Amino acid sequence: MIRKAADMPTEVRSQMRGGAGDVTIQHFFKKEEITARTRLCARLTLPPQASIGLHKHEGEDELFVVLRGQGLIDDGKTQAAVQTGDAILTGKGAEHAVINNGGEPLEMIAIIMQYS
Repeated sequence: MIRKAADMPTEVRSQMRGGAGDVTIQHFFKKEEITARTRLCARLTLPPQASIGLHKHEGEDELFVVLRGQGLIDDGKTQAAVQTGDAILTGKGAEHAVINNGGEPLEMIAIIMQYS
């Protein structure tokens, strides 16, 4: 299946999971279109100073690939800088937040895979 960018549904979530600002989610495919147990397959765009609040994924892993920009991944204890080209894997009940602390949009691919 091929989906052209112009045909991808897009939504904006304000203060996503208790974070700051707006996060734009461009869905590559909806979960109903994917045979594997996948809850999200999308491009996330966080403008400067926007964030996704601290949250957990029970029974899921989340994979991020940074396409553009820089930011911080917060695991509730420490913050680690990420930038274009970096990949982040989180899940198994671990907490995480995403913060755009840069001067340009932070753009990432996000895939949430379910295992339970």
